[in-house]
Amino acid sequence: MKPTDTNNPDYFHKVVDCQWACPAHTDVPLYIRMIAQGRFGDAYIENRKSNVFPGILGRVCDRPCEPACRRGRVEDRPVAICRLKRVAADHRDDISDRLPKATASNGKKVALIGAGCASLTVANDLAPLGYEITIFEALKTTGGLMRTNIPQFRLPPKVLDEEIGYILDIGVDLKLNHPIDSMKELLDQGYDAVFVGTGAPRGKNLDIPGRYDSENIHIGIDWLESVAFDHIEKIGKRVLIIGVGNTAMDCCRTSMRIGAEDVKVMARKPREFFKASAWELEDAEEEHVEILVNHSPKNFVIEDGKLVGMTFEIMEYKIDDGGRIDRGTVVGEEVIPCDDVILAIGQDNAFPWIERDIGIEFNDWECPIVSEETMMCSRDGVFFGGDAAFGPKNIIWAVAHGHEAAISIHRYIQGNSLTDRLPRGVNLSSQKMGVHEWSFSNDFDPTGRRLMPHVDLKERFKKLDIEVELGFTAEQVTQEVERCLNCDIQTVFTEKLCIECDACIDICPVNCLTITHNGDEADLRTRLSAPAENLEQALYVSGDLPQTSRVMVKDEDLCVHCSLCAERCPTGAWDMQKSIVLIPQVADEVADDKAQTSAA
Repeated sequence: MKPTDTNNPDYFHKVVDCQWACPAHTDVPLYIRMIAQGRFGDAYIENRKSNVFPGILGRVCDRPCEPACRRGRVEDRPVAICRLKRVAADHRDDISDRLPKATASNGKKVALIGAGCASLTVANDLAPLGYEITIFEALKTTGGLMRTNIPQFRLPPKVLDEEIGYILDIGVDLKLNHPIDSMKELLDQGYDAVFVGTGAPRGKNLDIPGRYDSENIHIGIDWLESVAFDHIEKIGKRVLIIGVGNTAMDCCRTSMRIGAEDVKVMARKPREFFKASAWELEDAEEEHVEILVNHSPKNFVIEDGKLVGMTFEIMEYKIDDGGRIDRGTVVGEEVIPCDDVILAIGQDNAFPWIERDIGIEFNDWECPIVSEETMMCSRDGVFFGGDAAFGPKNIIWAVAHGHEAAISIHRYIQGNSLTDRLPRGVNLSSQKMGVHEWSFSNDFDPTGRRLMPHVDLKERFKKLDIEVELGFTAEQVTQEVERCLNCDIQTVFTEKLCIECDACIDICPVNCLTITHNGDEADLRTRLSAPAENLEQALYVSGDLPQTSRVMVKDEDLCVHCSLCAERCPTGAWDMQKSIVLIPQVADEVADDKAQTSAA
């Protein structure tokens, strides 16, 4: 194998698995160390650089970082990354003087359609640079699906208002109760660019017999919006939720708070194929929601014009060795009584207000064709992001889209290539403070994951807006932060200093180091101190060592960043260095433009 190119930022980025998994690439280990040091304000600002909504996402993020967490390779449970984000938000000091500020107008105007997470991220990035931002929102308030589809017992309105307010205070012109009925008319108003962040606002229907014979059959996202705006305040005693995604979990738990006593979630497939996050399922079941698997809806049962139940086909599936499931076989039938049914089987985009003759191309599913690199559609100057661009995902993906769209909008308005963007970069800095001292806590802590304290079951159903998760106190979080393995503190090796004494190999507690003759990757993986079986994780391979021309090989999959190799090495061939992967945002593009202008 060729020596590993550690100058490539993607190498160290992939070693920090949590940051790599986060669509916005938040530097997770760095903000966790700040929390460990009691620097809650600093941790909040570090979060906000990339994810914009630390308090919101600390409560409702889908947590793609946690399944990737390297702690999960040491024990069953990852670090509580998401809830630590909330700790930074809950315990921060006054950070108002560190937030983006308005600046003089540069004369360029950008229209944002929808006041949800994607549009707000674009506003957050462009407004401080002098762009005149106007947000058009159809509803009477901001937040989009964050407000209308996430119940208040998970995300309090005051948290939404505060973090959205930070963005609006930069000088954004917000027009509420202002739906856009015609893209053509908006484009004729002279904006230099338009961004569409309207989400996926249409819930999928279930067109089976009996669907239109009762008013007690609801579309999930519409029903949640009606609850959020107090248009619906009660529901029947027996409720069936069709679907098993995160929206279904919000529907079933909301039902329990407005009058339901018997709530069942009906899933067509086995549990391992559910779309809902594991913690969402756990929270629902804690509240005595019953989840029934292998039930496929057949028809609604209507008697004398009243919904009284649903008929389900009982399914049996075969799952192959690759984990793929077949279409299933019907093995029975069951009628389950109910008073109301909520359909939560997915969401679709809806663009009836975009004319089809203005140069915006749509695919066979009536979704705009959008570049994943630039976020621009087929019409120059029109950009999409969040669910509006590629269908339903989650808030953190929408934030990532917003950052990318902001870069593209700036480059488009300035007349520059949208694809010629600043590259990623990486900085490394040694963390050595003494012979055996580092600037971070490198002891392995065997403590298990701390459970989030919840409001008592008897109390949480009294009002719809009682937040169930209480959050960690500063004292409770002290052990959880120590569970982080500091994966951003890299073991950096200098082969010319190595004397091949094997001291690092002898002391490594996880057998991730090997000195051996080079070979191709498949061969090398079988000749290490411990077989490198995770093919998705790269091997580190050094250049030829000076004594024997062998190479130092490190299995990044096993390393727990304990620093023992660097402490034991007699020549300093190993060092612990913090890697900062630089993910350019639009402010960096502007700074680069100014630097080039000054140089010219």
